Amino acid sequence: MTVVRFDLGNTPGNDDVPRAAAPDALQTLTAAAADAGAAWTQLGDTLLVTGVPAQLERTGAGRPPMDRVEVPAARLHLVIQNGRQFQQEHTEVPVLVDKGRYLVVDLDPAEAGRLIEPSERHLPCFGVRPLPADTVVFEQRPPVPVPTLAVAGPRVAAVSRDAFAADLRTLAGFRTRHSTSTEFRTALDWADGVLSALGFGTRVQTVALPGGSTQNLIAERPGRGGDGRAVLVTAHLDSINVRDGAEAPAPGADDNGSGAAGVLAIARALQDHPGARDLRLILFGGEEQGLYGSRHYVADLPQEARDRIHSVLNMDMIASRNSPSPTVLLEGAAVSQLVLEELAAAAQAHTGLTVQTSLLPFNSDHVPFIDSGMPAVLTIEGADGANDRIHTAGDTLEHLDLDLALEIQRMNVAYLVQALGQA
Repeated sequence: MTVVRFDLGNTPGNDDVPRAAAPDALQTLTAAAADAGAAWTQLGDTLLVTGVPAQLERTGAGRPPMDRVEVPAARLHLVIQNGRQFQQEHTEVPVLVDKGRYLVVDLDPAEAGRLIEPSERHLPCFGVRPLPADTVVFEQRPPVPVPTLAVAGPRVAAVSRDAFAADLRTLAGFRTRHSTSTEFRTALDWADGVLSALGFGTRVQTVALPGGSTQNLIAERPGRGGDGRAVLVTAHLDSINVRDGAEAPAPGADDNGSGAAGVLAIARALQDHPGARDLRLILFGGEEQGLYGSRHYVADLPQEARDRIHSVLNMDMIASRNSPSPTVLLEGAAVSQLVLEELAAAAQAHTGLTVQTSLLPFNSDHVPFIDSGMPAVLTIEGADGANDRIHTAGDTLEHLDLDLALEIQRMNVAYLVQALGQA
């Protein structure tokens, strides 16, 4: 089987920041591939087409590919999330396409099967699955300047860099926030105090873990009318050091001090916003052990409460700039397509972010909501898979880009103002 790679970019860029695909070129090539019986997979500005030579000749229609390689189709796999860790652990595996969070690799199916199964000791920091055919892994949307939406503008401007930086320093100042540690509970109690002081009602939910327990912190401000639905903003509070174990230092500045501090920043920006819908903020424990906190929270919701959830906005790593242009990935599923589109529109209206979108949800706290049919979207720094400091003692403050984190928070606040509605 032959794999050819086409460059669809229509603006300058590089592989670290995939460019927007030219729509005409993409439509022409994917339609030609379908007509020829070949399979295609889009990753930003790159289109992979797999087939026999005759099929590929019909697909190309005179457009020269960037390169071609002979690989049996069964060996083509997609690595999702921490691509750098995969490369460090499997240096012998050829990488055919490197897009930061996503890698396309040449991997023996038997070995892939072993990697696909979750580890008993810890869910892997990356996922491996057969390369999906006729699928968009992610799209790229360049920043488009449009007038700021007047209704959201003041709330967007209320996102405080100083307060966010102070909260982030506090969270990263703990030696670890491992889910079962006393430091985690101290961090959770501190966050509880911050949210209570802002006027949110709070409660703590106990979550069972193998060999122990952890906690979720849930804070809520009721809406002032409307349809009785709730908008959720979530992040995991825990950190981990995968290489050195539960007792080792794990400051978790980016993963996920940035997301947890982002929840507090949103609470401050919206504390007196007269939203019609309920605003519910959740800091989960046990994410690093396998999404235990969010899975427990969702499983504990009766169906009536699930039906009341309007949308879920999850933040997991929002402060490391892994590419030349500030980029955010919005990851959801078909059930969350509308939320994803509204977040992308908010980014274009209020920020200079390049937006990537994906409907292949993986391994963060938005997934349990999606699995239960609720619209949830992960907002995460672009090319997060290129960040090889996470889950180590090296995930510290000096590596963070607060400007990127603020842009992502501004996008999220702009979306939330719309989602909460006016009382």
